[in-house]
Amino acid sequence: MDENTNPLNDIKKMIDSFGTTLASIEKRLARLEKMDSIEHRVAVNQIDLSDIKESLQRIEERQTDEILKVVKEIKETSGGQARDEIRHINRRLDSHLVKLAKAEEELIILKNNR
Repeated sequence: MDENTNPLNDIKKMIDSFGTTLASIEKRLARLEKMDSIEHRVAVNQIDLSDIKESLQRIEERQTDEILKVVKEIKETSGGQARDEIRHINRRLDSHLVKLAKAEEELIILKNNR
């Protein structure tokens, strides 16, 4: 019987050893699965972040373009009116300067005639 129990004990030890090894492998697999899920979440989040960043850049470009268009329109519309008003003011100032010059000339003539 000793001959039969010795191989049985060896088989039991091997089975126990396999059980321990299997438990160790299961723990490693569980850690790898966690790592894979974390990497997957990171990868998905990175894609989401890059998509969000691209969308924001497109929105900023559109808004910048629209703002530039509006500013240009305001300049064009108000610029024309402002130019006309400035021309009108310049004409009035010129006419006042001419009147002042005539008045000065008349004063000089009156002083010389005395």
